[in-house]
Amino acid sequence: MRLETIKLENSNSATLTLYLHNIYEQQADKQPRPAVLITPGGGYEFVSEREAEPVAIAYYNAGYQVAILRYSVKEEARNMQPMIEAMTSIRMLRDNAEEWRIDPDMIAVCGFSAGGHLAASTGTMWNEPALKDKLGGPMEQYRPNALILSYPVISSGEFAHRGSFYNLTGSREDDAATAFFSLEHRVNAETPQTFIWFTEEDGAVPVENGLLFISALRKHKVSFECHIFNKGQHGLSLCNEEVNTPNPHAAHWFMLSVEWLRSIGFIAK
Repeated sequence: MRLETIKLENSNSATLTLYLHNIYEQQADKQPRPAVLITPGGGYEFVSEREAEPVAIAYYNAGYQVAILRYSVKEEARNMQPMIEAMTSIRMLRDNAEEWRIDPDMIAVCGFSAGGHLAASTGTMWNEPALKDKLGGPMEQYRPNALILSYPVISSGEFAHRGSFYNLTGSREDDAATAFFSLEHRVNAETPQTFIWFTEEDGAVPVENGLLFISALRKHKVSFECHIFNKGQHGLSLCNEEVNTPNPHAAHWFMLSVEWLRSIGFIAK
């Protein structure tokens, strides 16, 4: 494994940590591998390590090139800074695709909770005019090819996780500032195909967040796969002993996501 951490440009603190198969581990035909960019949760208050390296190692062992974005939080998350960092990370994966042996047309973003909001933002805000001046260049280079959303924060409305939107905007209300980041209203036909999972019992980010997003995907005829497990608290990560959230049934989400990736062409041999 090649392990490397890079400080992101245009950021005070964000880093991108790479978990790469080196050339000697490559397939016989030395083809590049699909990549998974992980955005852990934490309410935009912190970056959850339980949803970082354990998940990265799991996708690495499934054959993918993997990166973890530890993005800006708290007051540093204002002015769309995490979105800038996530989309910059996608562009970096593409710009360095040859060196890092990544297929630039097969980049998935996998996010958890508020990191799920950030992941979904890359799929729904990659062509946002307010980001164009901050990012520069053709906006298509910032669009992911697939989304994997784990109990994601989505809506600023009735079912909002208010803390996440407060850290993004400074507002605790359902107002224009938070509505800007309410992603069920940003889905369109160019939103990437999506895998999404929740638990019915989630008391922190209600399952309605996912249902609103799914409804929007269906309206715009975007392909998706959804799993709602009946039992489980918020923040399950891999649902195992390693992350202290054992839940054998919900733990199936991970291999289901890998099978889904393979079904849409993200095949890591």
